[in-house]
Amino acid sequence: MALDDHPARALAVAWADHLRRDRRRSEHTIRAYQATAHRLIGFLGQHRGQMVDATMLASIDRGDLRGFLSERRGDGLGNSSAARELSAVRGFLDFVRAGQGGSGNSVKMKGPRVKKGVPRPVAPADIAAIAEDAAESASEPWIAARDEAVLLLLYGAGLRIGEAMALTGDILPLGETLSVTGKRAKTRIVPLIAPVRAAIELYVGLCPYGTAPGEILFRGARGGPLAPEIIRRAVQAARVRLGLNERTTPHALRHSFATHLLGRGADLRSLQELLGHASLSSTQVYTGVDAAHLLDVYRNAHPRA
Repeated sequence: MALDDHPARALAVAWADHLRRDRRRSEHTIRAYQATAHRLIGFLGQHRGQMVDATMLASIDRGDLRGFLSERRGDGLGNSSAARELSAVRGFLDFVRAGQGGSGNSVKMKGPRVKKGVPRPVAPADIAAIAEDAAESASEPWIAARDEAVLLLLYGAGLRIGEAMALTGDILPLGETLSVTGKRAKTRIVPLIAPVRAAIELYVGLCPYGTAPGEILFRGARGGPLAPEIIRRAVQAARVRLGLNERTTPHALRHSFATHLLGRGADLRSLQELLGHASLSSTQVYTGVDAAHLLDVYRNAHPRA
């Protein structure tokens, strides 16, 4: 039986299509959620010893979910990962029950407690050092210009790495703002400061593959779309050479953009729009970042701290 012909696995495929078409979730999220659905189906097949179909999925109870999470805990899942796994399971089961006309059990079960970590900002001097180090380590001048342009976009405009990778030649010629398509296909306008604009223009001038409208802006070494992992590896290598904290990642540059703006007086609502957050609660974490950063400065500098 083919994967999509299995009654329950076909539901997982249909759910992925729903997440993509109706919920506009990212491909990364869709892959992760669909993998969770497949794991649940595999567990239930062994746990109950029978074919898993929509009727069984609509009837699972708290004991089934506890058993599934216990098995996943045995695979080494921590609290954060277990909470995400449970969230994905709930979404999948709600989708199945809706297809059954709303029949079946709606299982109420609290997820594991997750301590919210505060993202740590990277100092501007360290960000500049990372960009320079990554450029110096590149194999060709145009790749050096590319890596520096991407990293400055993440910090100077607060882009997610996926948003930077999705930019096309349609953004050229550059102006003082940039239209960015973020999560769930939402578009926002972000300011494009002079150093970031200059870095992109340098890359555009050197790129051997062209930057025509409708075509991807940032290219890999062979001309295809640049993979986010290439930038992640460049930052990791620079971080090691510079002796920086392991939390110094491409996404930390976006955190730094938010934190440094907040420290200079930006209000939360404006910051929410610049970051493309769907809710203000996602942006409010940066009030904790700023406080944590000030506390670090106090502890390191105050003689009686």
